[in-house]
This record gives sequence, structure tokens and C-alpha cells, in this order.
Amino acid sequence: MKYNIAMNFEHLIQINDPENPLVESLTRDQLWLGLLHRVENPLPFLPGLESCTILERTADALLRELDFGPAVIQDRVTMTERHWVRFDIQPSEAHPGGSLTITIEEPEPSFLFLRFAYETTLANNPNSEDRAYIDYVKSAYHQSDVDCVRLIRSLAAGVPLQ
Repeated sequence: MKYNIAMNFEHLIQINDPENPLVESLTRDQLWLGLLHRVENPLPFLPGLESCTILERTADALLRELDFGPAVIQDRVTMTERHWVRFDIQPSEAHPGGSLTITIEEPEPSFLFLRFAYETTLANNPNSEDRAYIDYVKSAYHQSDVDCVRLIRSLAAGVPLQ
């Protein structure tokens, strides 16, 4: 299978809205701790993940092995404290590779956002089925990111993740 259709996709999820009292505000530290939880224990964040083994650790990076049952992939996680975390999937027979960078943005005090930026490749198919598949993948990524924020909110509220 040949991988050569690039897919770059990014979007913002607003975390705080000081003008809407129904939205529970989070601090930058709460967001960061939630992102660290995703790095250290990705099982609640990645449906289908059976286990995660940390192979290497430095002050600002991890090499992990993610076991999804039929597929095992490795990713390198790099981060800058309280600002961003990046997941780089190592290319293999099971996966073409790619990256996800999650950045904490604060354009004004108390207005926090998470920016999710994906860079990946998909299999090239002369029938262009993969191009239709891209829309599905983007939708799935977006839903996964909404779920990520929901889990971070649960952690901030003191609810243990299953």
C-alpha cells in the first residue's frame, strides 16, 4: 500500500467562555494536567487501545508502544510544559505515521482554547475513495478531540477515568 495523500487538519476547541456562566472554566494548569494524563495513561483517550508501554523517558519526551490488538504502533511524545504536546507516530507496516500537536492557546486572559493540528498521510487510491475517506477521518478526529476535552473536564472535576 502506498501512502502519499497528505492530510493536514486543525481546529480549535474553546475551553473557557467567561461570558457564559454555564461553561465550567478551567485553568491552564488543569488543562496541562489533563494533557499529561493523556500522555501517561492514554487508554481512556484512545478507544480500542489495549495497553501502553513507555519504552524511554526524558525530561520532555517519551517513546511509547501502543497496543491496539491487531496493530502495535510506536509514538514519540514531546512537550513544552504548560504550552503544547506533540505525538509523532513512527511509520510502520501497521501505520503510515503522522503527528498530532495539541497547543494551549490564551488569546486573552481567561479565554483558553486547545488547538489540535494533525499531519498524516493516507493510502493513495486511483478511485479517489481515500479522498472521500478524508472527510470521515477529519470528523472522527474532531469527535475524538471533543471527547478528550470532556475527559480533561472530568479529571479537573475530580472524577476518576475508567
